[in-house]
Amino acid sequence: MLAHRSSKRVLGRAMAWCMLPAMAAVWLITGAQASGKSTVADLLARRHERGVHVRGGQFYRWAVRGWVHVGDPDAAETRRLLDLRYRLSAVVAKEYCDSGFTTVVQDNIYGPDVERWLEAVDVAPRYLVVLRPRVEVVEARDSDRRRTTGKVAYRAGFTPAINDEHLATTRRDLGLWLDTSEHAPDDTVDAILARADEALVR
Repeated sequence: MLAHRSSKRVLGRAMAWCMLPAMAAVWLITGAQASGKSTVADLLARRHERGVHVRGGQFYRWAVRGWVHVGDPDAAETRRLLDLRYRLSAVVAKEYCDSGFTTVVQDNIYGPDVERWLEAVDVAPRYLVVLRPRVEVVEARDSDRRRTTGKVAYRAGFTPAINDEHLATTRRDLGLWLDTSEHAPDDTVDAILARADEALVR
């Protein structure tokens, strides 16, 4: 019985993938650190025949010296470079989309910055998905990720609870908000595609 259900589930996902519209689009996936953005964004991009996964963090990683991050004493320079990071990902998303690729961008982008980013990507359709698992779930995922990969998302007094407060400054009436606390990544992508109309930014 379980094998039968599993086969039906896989078949359903395959059918949904095959039925995705051919029109290229841009998706923005945001959420707290360790909320599952990377995994979900990559899976979502792979559900499209021509899909691209853009990791917003790469734009600062390519700077080999001189980049400053949130929390640096030079707040003006931090803001300038954060704007550069967001601007670069918006430009790349638009270029890929204009070339026929559905582009899924993941980044830690919150509040009014989300609206500015979406406005900068002058394509249609555009979608926004906000992943918001419970804070204790993010804490557990971060601890597990740190143990298995060594990646450290929270340090120097910056906690998942504080990150969730930043996320909460984003407009709740914009895009699709998902509590993914109990969802596996594939289930999250299924929900995103099933509720794409709610994610659409008009």
